Amino acid sequence: MEHSNKKAYIKGLETGIPIGLGYFAVSFALGIQAKKFGISAFQSALMSFGLHASAGQYIFITLFGAGTAVLLMVLMELVANSRYLLMSCSLSQKIPENTSLWKRLIMGYFITDEIFGAAIAVKGKLNPFYIFGMATVASPGWVVGTALGVIMGDVLSKDIVSALSVGLFGMFIAIIIPEAKKNKVVSVVIVISFVASYLASIIPAFKGKSYEGIKIIILTVIIAGIFAVVKPVKEGQNE
Repeated sequence: MEHSNKKAYIKGLETGIPIGLGYFAVSFALGIQAKKFGISAFQSALMSFGLHASAGQYIFITLFGAGTAVLLMVLMELVANSRYLLMSCSLSQKIPENTSLWKRLIMGYFITDEIFGAAIAVKGKLNPFYIFGMATVASPGWVVGTALGVIMGDVLSKDIVSALSVGLFGMFIAIIIPEAKKNKVVSVVIVISFVASYLASIIPAFKGKSYEGIKIIILTVIIAGIFAVVKPVKEGQNE
Protein backbone atom coordinates (compact mmCIF):
# COMPACT_ATOMS: atom_id res chain seq x y z
CA MET A 1 0.00 0.00 0.00
CA GLU A 2 2.84 2.39 0.89
CA HIS A 3 4.51 1.74 -2.46
CA SER A 4 1.22 2.35 -4.26
CA ASN A 5 0.72 5.65 -2.42
CA LYS A 6 4.26 6.77 -3.26
CA LYS A 7 3.79 5.92 -6.92
CA ALA A 8 0.48 7.82 -7.07
CA TYR A 9 2.03 10.81 -5.29
CA ILE A 10 4.96 11.01 -7.72
CA LYS A 11 2.58 10.73 -10.64
CA GLY A 12 0.57 13.57 -9.12
CA LEU A 13 3.69 15.70 -8.83
CA GLU A 14 4.40 15.19 -12.53
CA THR A 15 0.84 16.08 -13.50
CA GLY A 16 0.86 19.07 -11.17
CA ILE A 17 3.88 20.79 -12.73
CA PRO A 18 2.06 22.28 -15.77
CA ILE A 19 -0.92 23.08 -13.53
CA GLY A 20 1.33 24.97 -11.13
CA LEU A 21 2.96 26.92 -13.95
CA GLY A 22 -0.43 27.88 -15.33
CA TYR A 23 -1.64 28.88 -11.88
CA PHE A 24 1.43 31.05 -11.38
CA ALA A 25 0.59 33.11 -14.48
CA VAL A 26 -3.09 33.50 -13.64
CA SER A 27 -2.51 34.30 -9.96
CA PHE A 28 0.16 36.86 -10.89
CA ALA A 29 -2.56 38.86 -12.65
CA LEU A 30 -4.76 38.51 -9.56
CA GLY A 31 -1.95 39.85 -7.41
CA ILE A 32 -1.68 42.93 -9.62
CA GLN A 33 -5.41 43.49 -9.17
CA ALA A 34 -5.16 43.00 -5.40
CA LYS A 35 -2.39 45.59 -5.15
CA LYS A 36 -4.67 48.22 -6.66
CA PHE A 37 -6.99 47.89 -3.66
CA GLY A 38 -4.25 47.99 -1.04
CA ILE A 39 -4.11 44.25 -0.29
CA SER A 40 -0.63 43.23 0.90
CA ALA A 41 1.44 40.36 -0.47
CA PHE A 42 0.91 38.32 2.71
CA GLN A 43 -2.85 38.92 2.65
CA SER A 44 -2.98 37.97 -1.04
CA ALA A 45 -1.03 34.77 -0.42
CA LEU A 46 -3.33 33.88 2.48
CA MET A 47 -6.35 34.58 0.29
CA SER A 48 -5.02 32.32 -2.46
CA PHE A 49 -4.25 29.48 -0.06
CA GLY A 50 -7.73 29.73 1.41
CA LEU A 51 -9.67 29.89 -1.86
CA HIS A 52 -7.75 28.32 -4.77
CA ALA A 53 -10.31 29.86 -7.12
CA SER A 54 -9.62 32.61 -9.66
CA ALA A 55 -13.24 33.71 -10.11
CA GLY A 56 -13.87 33.59 -6.37
CA GLN A 57 -10.77 35.64 -5.61
CA TYR A 58 -11.54 38.19 -8.31
CA ILE A 59 -14.99 38.65 -6.80
CA PHE A 60 -13.50 39.03 -3.31
CA ILE A 61 -10.96 41.61 -4.46
CA THR A 62 -13.64 43.61 -6.27
CA LEU A 63 -16.06 43.52 -3.34
CA PHE A 64 -13.28 44.33 -0.87
CA GLY A 65 -12.27 47.33 -2.93
CA ALA A 66 -15.88 48.51 -2.96
CA GLY A 67 -16.12 48.24 0.84
CA THR A 68 -18.76 45.52 0.76
CA ALA A 69 -20.00 44.03 4.05
CA VAL A 70 -18.28 40.80 5.15
CA LEU A 71 -21.51 38.78 5.23
CA LEU A 72 -22.31 39.69 1.64
CA MET A 73 -18.79 38.76 0.54
CA VAL A 74 -19.16 35.35 2.21
CA LEU A 75 -22.48 34.74 0.46
CA MET A 76 -21.06 35.75 -2.91
CA GLU A 77 -18.07 33.43 -2.42
CA LEU A 78 -20.44 30.59 -1.56
CA VAL A 79 -22.31 31.11 -4.81
CA ALA A 80 -19.21 31.60 -6.97
CA ASN A 81 -17.47 28.47 -5.63
CA SER A 82 -20.50 26.23 -5.28
CA ARG A 83 -19.46 24.18 -8.32
CA TYR A 84 -16.77 22.56 -6.21
CA LEU A 85 -19.52 20.80 -4.28
CA LEU A 86 -20.45 18.93 -7.44
CA MET A 87 -16.81 18.10 -8.13
CA SER A 88 -16.38 16.75 -4.61
CA CYS A 89 -19.46 14.57 -4.96
CA SER A 90 -18.16 13.21 -8.26
CA LEU A 91 -14.69 12.39 -6.90
CA SER A 92 -16.20 10.74 -3.82
CA GLN A 93 -17.48 8.03 -6.16
CA LYS A 94 -13.98 7.31 -7.50
CA ILE A 95 -12.03 6.89 -4.27
CA PRO A 96 -11.98 3.64 -2.26
CA GLU A 97 -14.83 3.34 0.25
CA ASN A 98 -12.39 2.92 3.16
CA THR A 99 -10.65 6.25 2.45
CA SER A 100 -10.14 7.99 5.80
CA LEU A 101 -11.83 11.27 6.68
CA TRP A 102 -8.59 13.28 6.79
CA LYS A 103 -7.76 12.22 3.24
CA ARG A 104 -11.23 13.19 2.05
CA LEU A 105 -10.94 16.60 3.72
CA ILE A 106 -7.55 17.33 2.13
CA MET A 107 -8.84 16.23 -1.27
CA GLY A 108 -11.85 18.51 -0.95
CA TYR A 109 -9.74 21.45 0.16
CA PHE A 110 -7.44 21.32 -2.87
CA ILE A 111 -10.04 20.61 -5.56
CA THR A 112 -9.82 23.05 -8.47
CA ASP A 113 -11.10 22.82 -12.04
CA GLU A 114 -7.78 21.51 -13.36
CA ILE A 115 -7.04 19.13 -10.49
CA PHE A 116 -10.55 17.76 -10.78
CA GLY A 117 -10.16 17.31 -14.53
CA ALA A 118 -6.91 15.37 -14.11
CA ALA A 119 -8.29 13.27 -11.24
CA ILE A 120 -11.58 12.35 -12.90
CA ALA A 121 -9.68 11.15 -15.99
CA VAL A 122 -7.90 8.46 -13.96
CA LYS A 123 -9.05 4.98 -14.91
CA GLY A 124 -10.67 2.93 -12.16
CA LYS A 125 -10.36 3.90 -8.51
CA LEU A 126 -8.53 7.09 -7.60
CA ASN A 127 -5.70 7.04 -5.07
CA PRO A 128 -6.00 10.23 -2.93
CA PHE A 129 -2.22 10.59 -3.01
CA TYR A 130 -2.48 11.44 -6.71
CA ILE A 131 -4.37 14.59 -5.76
CA PHE A 132 -1.95 15.23 -2.89
CA GLY A 133 0.90 15.19 -5.39
CA MET A 134 -0.81 17.64 -7.73
CA ALA A 135 -1.68 19.96 -4.85
CA THR A 136 1.94 19.92 -3.63
CA VAL A 137 2.99 21.66 -6.86
CA ALA A 138 -0.15 23.50 -7.93
CA SER A 139 -1.03 25.21 -4.65
CA PRO A 140 2.39 26.89 -4.12
CA GLY A 141 2.29 28.08 -7.74
CA TRP A 142 -1.04 29.77 -7.05
CA VAL A 143 -0.03 31.25 -3.70
CA VAL A 144 3.45 32.46 -4.68
CA GLY A 145 2.18 33.86 -7.98
CA THR A 146 -0.40 36.00 -6.20
CA ALA A 147 2.15 37.36 -3.72
CA LEU A 148 4.66 38.17 -6.46
CA GLY A 149 1.93 39.91 -8.43
CA VAL A 150 1.49 42.28 -5.50
CA ILE A 151 5.22 42.75 -4.94
CA MET A 152 6.27 43.20 -8.56
CA GLY A 153 3.17 45.06 -9.66
CA ASP A 154 3.12 45.83 -13.34
CA VAL A 155 6.62 44.60 -14.18
CA LEU A 156 5.10 42.18 -16.67
CA SER A 157 2.79 43.67 -19.27
CA LYS A 158 -0.85 42.63 -19.41
CA ASP A 159 -0.24 41.04 -22.82
CA ILE A 160 2.48 38.76 -21.42
CA VAL A 161 0.39 37.72 -18.42
CA SER A 162 -2.57 37.07 -20.69
CA ALA A 163 -0.42 34.97 -23.03
CA LEU A 164 0.93 32.90 -20.15
CA SER A 165 -2.59 32.31 -18.88
CA VAL A 166 -3.58 30.67 -22.17
CA GLY A 167 -1.32 27.75 -21.23
CA LEU A 168 -3.74 26.83 -18.44
CA PHE A 169 -6.60 26.44 -20.91
CA GLY A 170 -4.38 24.42 -23.22
CA MET A 171 -3.51 22.09 -20.36
CA PHE A 172 -7.18 21.60 -19.46
CA ILE A 173 -7.99 20.76 -23.08
CA ALA A 174 -5.14 18.25 -23.05
CA ILE A 175 -6.85 16.52 -20.12
CA ILE A 176 -10.27 16.09 -21.72
CA ILE A 177 -9.36 15.42 -25.38
CA PRO A 178 -7.81 11.93 -24.85
CA GLU A 179 -10.91 10.75 -23.01
CA ALA A 180 -13.14 12.24 -25.71
CA LYS A 181 -11.27 10.25 -28.37
CA LYS A 182 -11.88 7.00 -26.50
CA ASN A 183 -15.55 7.56 -25.73
CA LYS A 184 -18.00 9.06 -28.25
CA VAL A 185 -20.52 9.84 -25.51
CA VAL A 186 -17.91 11.89 -23.63
CA SER A 187 -17.00 13.77 -26.81
CA VAL A 188 -20.65 14.64 -27.43
CA VAL A 189 -21.05 15.80 -23.83
CA ILE A 190 -17.96 18.01 -24.13
CA VAL A 191 -19.17 19.65 -27.35
CA ILE A 192 -22.65 20.25 -25.93
CA SER A 193 -21.11 21.65 -22.72
CA PHE A 194 -18.95 24.10 -24.67
CA VAL A 195 -21.88 25.30 -26.77
CA ALA A 196 -24.22 25.55 -23.77
CA SER A 197 -21.60 27.42 -21.74
CA TYR A 198 -21.10 29.93 -24.56
CA LEU A 199 -24.83 30.48 -24.98
CA ALA A 200 -25.20 30.98 -21.24
CA SER A 201 -22.36 33.51 -21.24
CA ILE A 202 -24.19 35.79 -23.69
CA ILE A 203 -27.45 35.70 -21.77
CA PRO A 204 -27.74 39.04 -19.90
CA ALA A 205 -29.13 37.40 -16.76
CA PHE A 206 -25.97 35.27 -16.36
CA LYS A 207 -23.36 37.88 -17.18
CA GLY A 208 -20.78 38.72 -14.51
CA LYS A 209 -18.29 36.61 -12.57
CA SER A 210 -20.61 36.38 -9.56
CA TYR A 211 -22.91 34.11 -11.60
CA GLU A 212 -20.19 31.69 -12.78
CA GLY A 213 -20.84 29.21 -9.98
CA ILE A 214 -24.61 29.16 -10.51
CA LYS A 215 -24.27 28.88 -14.29
CA ILE A 216 -21.86 25.95 -14.08
CA ILE A 217 -24.04 24.09 -11.58
CA ILE A 218 -27.20 24.55 -13.66
CA LEU A 219 -25.49 23.38 -16.87
CA THR A 220 -23.80 20.47 -15.10
CA VAL A 221 -27.00 19.19 -13.52
CA ILE A 222 -29.03 19.53 -16.74
CA ILE A 223 -26.47 18.04 -19.14
CA ALA A 224 -25.28 15.31 -16.78
CA GLY A 225 -28.88 14.49 -15.86
CA ILE A 226 -29.93 14.10 -19.49
CA PHE A 227 -27.03 11.83 -20.38
CA ALA A 228 -27.41 9.85 -17.16
CA VAL A 229 -30.86 8.88 -18.44
CA VAL A 230 -30.01 8.53 -22.13
CA LYS A 231 -26.56 6.91 -21.78
CA PRO A 232 -26.24 5.61 -18.20
CA VAL A 233 -22.92 4.17 -17.01
CA LYS A 234 -23.32 0.45 -16.46
CA GLU A 235 -22.55 -1.03 -13.07
CA GLY A 236 -18.82 -1.74 -12.80
CA GLN A 237 -17.94 0.15 -15.98
CA ASN A 238 -15.74 2.60 -14.06
CA GLU A 239 -13.72 -0.13 -12.39
